[in-house]
Amino acid sequence: MFGIPGKQAVTMTPKASQQIRKLMERDGVSALRIGLKKGGCAGMEYTMDFVETPDDNDEIVEQDGARVAIAPMAQMFLFGTEIDYKTSLLESGFTFQNPNVTDACGCGESIKFKDVAELQAEREG
Repeated sequence: MFGIPGKQAVTMTPKASQQIRKLMERDGVSALRIGLKKGGCAGMEYTMDFVETPDDNDEIVEQDGARVAIAPMAQMFLFGTEIDYKTSLLESGFTFQNPNVTDACGCGESIKFKDVAELQAEREG
């Protein structure tokens, strides 16, 4: 929807694609859907859920057997994002290196994006 020909909307590190593939197989689903919702102290939060069948308007990214569906309203904000999976002694989970984020809350759970007009101008030029 907001893509650039020849360039994937998001990329996954090998650890992220391995974890997504593992979870897809475990749960018997066809994709991990990534989206956004209003919330948190910075204004927006990432959402993630597994789906049997992606929506027709989802942007589909496949890499090393992992399949990610990007919800239509999130596509413009997630373009250029790298998804990673990190494990530490205290926690493990997916992380997002998103070039469109201008601010994040202290705990890292919510984010703020560039203005919509600015994002569209960057995609066009």
